[in-house]
Amino acid sequence: MATRHVLAELSRTCPVVAGISLQFESVGGVDATRRLAAGEPFDLVVLDATALAALAQSGHVLPDSLIDLAVSATAVAVHRDAMVPDVSTESALRAAVLAAKRIGYSSGPSGTALLALFERWGVAQQLADRLVKAPAGTPVGQLIAEGAVELGFQQLSEMLGLDGIQILGPMPAGCEIVTTFSAAMGSLCQHPEAARKALAYLASSQEAQAVKQRHGMS
Repeated sequence: MATRHVLAELSRTCPVVAGISLQFESVGGVDATRRLAAGEPFDLVVLDATALAALAQSGHVLPDSLIDLAVSATAVAVHRDAMVPDVSTESALRAAVLAAKRIGYSSGPSGTALLALFERWGVAQQLADRLVKAPAGTPVGQLIAEGAVELGFQQLSEMLGLDGIQILGPMPAGCEIVTTFSAAMGSLCQHPEAARKALAYLASSQEAQAVKQRHGMS
């Protein structure tokens, strides 16, 4: 999950409320939905905005607590020893994609949006045999560093700090992929006062904003 590093740091900086400290468990969106549906109590849930809105509609999180937490841009990367392709414009990025022998993408929302972009470009069938989806929990950058793919796309927060890759920057104007992550209280929240104060801290405190920016989010 793209937010796991930033949430790990925020869980250490979030003030303790009524003796309750903030602890995050990083799981995929499908797993989170399954566990909430099974009645597992979570005080807070953080997912991409679309997934969390669906959980609010189904009653698994409290709709009145829903708040946007961070915005994350999808970045482009290659191996650290590779020649750097031009990805400064949409047409240049399209050419770089078509020239790549293997292309890595995420199983998360950025990957879904990338496949939709390839459809819009009219190259989805042409690329089908060259696409490599990173296994859940494996950064696309790892595939790049290992030489499994030539060109990779994933949210910047997942690329930062990885060895063996060059981050070329966010996707250019006209085809940028940006994911909004939201947070909400679980419908079976056991510590509502602490959860609401944690939400306020995560969403709007200056300290939290600084942490998000360090991890490539806004």
